[in-house]
Amino acid sequence: MNTFELKDVAFSYSLDIQIFDGLDLTFDSRTTAIVGQNGAGKTTLVKLMKGLLKPSKGTLLIDGDSIDKQTAAQLSRRVGLVFQNPNDQIFKTNVLEEVMFGPLNIGMSRNEAEKAAREALRKVDLESKAEDNPYDLSLSERKLIALSSILAMDTEMIIFDEPTMGQDFAGKEKIKAIIEELHTEGKLVLCILHDMDFAAEVFERTVVMNQGEIILDGPTRDVFSKKEVLEKAYLEQPYVTQIAHALGYDESFIHESELINFLNKND
Repeated sequence: MNTFELKDVAFSYSLDIQIFDGLDLTFDSRTTAIVGQNGAGKTTLVKLMKGLLKPSKGTLLIDGDSIDKQTAAQLSRRVGLVFQNPNDQIFKTNVLEEVMFGPLNIGMSRNEAEKAAREALRKVDLESKAEDNPYDLSLSERKLIALSSILAMDTEMIIFDEPTMGQDFAGKEKIKAIIEELHTEGKLVLCILHDMDFAAEVFERTVVMNQGEIILDGPTRDVFSKKEVLEKAYLEQPYVTQIAHALGYDESFIHESELINFLNKND
């Protein structure tokens, strides 16, 4: 089972601004959403996990083995990060070559890399765009290309940074299906989100961050039932939860189907 542990981690961008101080957090096989407002520490956290930043104190472990001395390049074989802005990730002028870059960079042969890239593009329904220039495509499609480039590397762990931003319903459904498939394959899946509805619908566990601290951590249903604590982090409950409360029900609904079934039974 894949695990990622952060033990007594401290990090600051400057001497007078401490982001983390003694952070302890373990990610396991559960799909996990990491939520919080801008400045909560979410992006800093995943950059530490990806090796893009180094802690001033503490240790990071994958499956019990320290990765403190590994570079971001070395970690890229094990930890994939899908950036929030695909323009920060895409640099090739051909979609297939873009998706092949990561696999080639971790040692796949060109034939293996092309096979993996085409399969990744198939998963996001963009195989017909393989010969296009990524910058001729929409933002939604570029985000899916950036996702494909990480899928093609077949890493043990995948971190999504705001994957639903700029996506329509169909795009969100594709991402949901991919997350479910990765989970079924035994991969560790984390996601930074501002989309509380998507977090509630898709993820088993939710971690709420506020100013570098973990203020809630547990099963998603339990976390989103804590309205007062969420408000301290300037977060709202999922839309379906708010509707149920407005109708006078105290139950913690996190899926639309749950509320609909409940209303039908009590009609």
